[in-house]
Amino acid sequence: MKAVLFDLDGTLIDTAADFIRIIQEMCREEGRAIVDADLIRTQVSEGARAMVKLVYPELDVEDPVFLAHRQRFLDIYGADIAVDTDLFAGMYPLLEDLEAHAIPWGIVTNKPRWLSESLLKALNLTERCAVLVCPEDVSKTKPDPEPMYLAAKQIHIQPEQCIYVGDHPRDIDAGRYANMYSILAAYGYLPLQHKDDLNAWQADCIVNNVVELHQVINKLVHIQQATI
Repeated sequence: MKAVLFDLDGTLIDTAADFIRIIQEMCREEGRAIVDADLIRTQVSEGARAMVKLVYPELDVEDPVFLAHRQRFLDIYGADIAVDTDLFAGMYPLLEDLEAHAIPWGIVTNKPRWLSESLLKALNLTERCAVLVCPEDVSKTKPDPEPMYLAAKQIHIQPEQCIYVGDHPRDIDAGRYANMYSILAAYGYLPLQHKDDLNAWQADCIVNNVVELHQVINKLVHIQQATI
């Protein structure tokens, strides 16, 4: 393996706290019951629409009122994108290890580019990330393999020589369809309907924390290191 690609939210970066803060504040402003933080966390990987739907379950997602609430959510998030957000614990050493051994790492996400770029800039990762593929870059998003192929092409590495790490079935499917080595990040924002049988996702490997992920990646890219 010659490169590592990550999903963004719930895999590389722990963004949930900021989403929880915004959604719960919207609940307070509307005088609605406060949505539980753990429930919000399970919807992060489903995107803004799913999170906002937790606040307004009675509204159709195509209703102009709902769309206005969704846009407001995105505007609030985009204006202050990393208040309580950071890389998952243990991820900094992992990235530093890859960089020290000239192993490129990048991101393939369904998060819009303007938000993805803002987030990377806020965390000082822009120059370190070898490739960023977002929905605007492709005609079909994950679980289709198109974004995976594009990421591999942009870093000049064959897809089958790439590792892909994600916390949603579509991540694992996209990785498998592109013949990448897929790792399920079980520490991430696992969707409720899929979290009870992780083996059914058919990932090549399941890790429960970033330390395990670091160990697996080191073996796959042949980085020799006694301890992490």
